Amino acid sequence: MSNKKPAIFLDRDGVINHNRPDYVKTWDEFVFLPNVFVPFRRIAKSKYLVVIISNQSPIGRGIVQKAVVDEINMLMSAEIERHKGRVDAIYYCPHAPEDHCDCRKPEPGMFFQAAQELGIDLANSFYVGDAVSDVQAALRAGCRPIMVLSGRGEEQLQKNQHLREIVPVVKDLAAALDLILGD
Repeated sequence: MSNKKPAIFLDRDGVINHNRPDYVKTWDEFVFLPNVFVPFRRIAKSKYLVVIISNQSPIGRGIVQKAVVDEINMLMSAEIERHKGRVDAIYYCPHAPEDHCDCRKPEPGMFFQAAQELGIDLANSFYVGDAVSDVQAALRAGCRPIMVLSGRGEEQLQKNQHLREIVPVVKDLAAALDLILGD
């Protein structure tokens, strides 16, 4: 029997906080989505690890320093924990799209890294995201994707209607957890 653990992977921008067209560059620009702490409390009581997987190309584009993204992620995690949730790990791709790395979604590199480092059972894990690249990365990693309409979800679905046929589409993180946890 495997001692690997399932995870709920989450995209950051658009699932946890508001997306910005000019990127989240400071903690002051990081705005939690409404009622996002309730789902984090639910996940904290579950068997699932909570792992954030996010593209952070502003680093590679020279728009924001890696240390600033690390600080934003640390403050985000602390605020989630203050509200009785938890974040077990955060992985992000710092590269620009033209770098063609294996960690930038839709590539699955961050999922494989997390699985190896944290002992995650990808086949029994989920990824909640708001973009086509999130769905593609989850499928390539062998996870079950769930698309949320928060963030860029609505706009992405208008351009990719076929996703509704292959992926559950829900309003937000709370609705995604209703599907995953079924409680």
